[in-house]
Amino acid sequence: MSKRASAPVKIGITGLPGSGKTQTLLRIIQLLEQEGLRVGGMVTEPIVKDHHRSGFQITNWLTKEHELFAHETFKSRVRSGKYGVNIAALEGLGVQALKQAREEADVIVIDEVGKMEVESEAFTQSVVDTLDASKSIVMTLHKKSRNPLLQDIRRRDELRLLEVTPVNKNLLAFKIVKLLTGQAH
Repeated sequence: MSKRASAPVKIGITGLPGSGKTQTLLRIIQLLEQEGLRVGGMVTEPIVKDHHRSGFQITNWLTKEHELFAHETFKSRVRSGKYGVNIAALEGLGVQALKQAREEADVIVIDEVGKMEVESEAFTQSVVDTLDASKSIVMTLHKKSRNPLLQDIRRRDELRLLEVTPVNKNLLAFKIVKLLTGQAH
């Protein structure tokens, strides 16, 4: 009997900015990989230099290929706060990472479906295709966004929404891994 749960488990992690959604997701990935599961998808990581966050990069978790996704100095018609957003990276690397994960991974991760990511129709469609796939998924979701994709995701019956808080953030990763590997009910 393999470690994979019989039915795919789909989990959305929400939380306020800075609550630790990405850190929780990275911990979940680490624990899943220790269990021998193949994790794929897209992770968004901050670019920090001298304690200053200047932007974000997206990484294809299966290949570790990464690209600049948003930066203070990036000129773009799409802005998120002080960052210019590189939609081409999302539609190239981001969409490819999700497609590859749907084909090859045991568990798919998408970080973070929020303001920046939903400016792209191709990426939005890729997220929907991924949610429709019969694979387990862990995604981090922007908590307050009213965008249609996020509202659609939150309405899905099969999705369990869990919120990261300062109190539960250490235990939440373990709880989610138990759900994904069928050790919890």
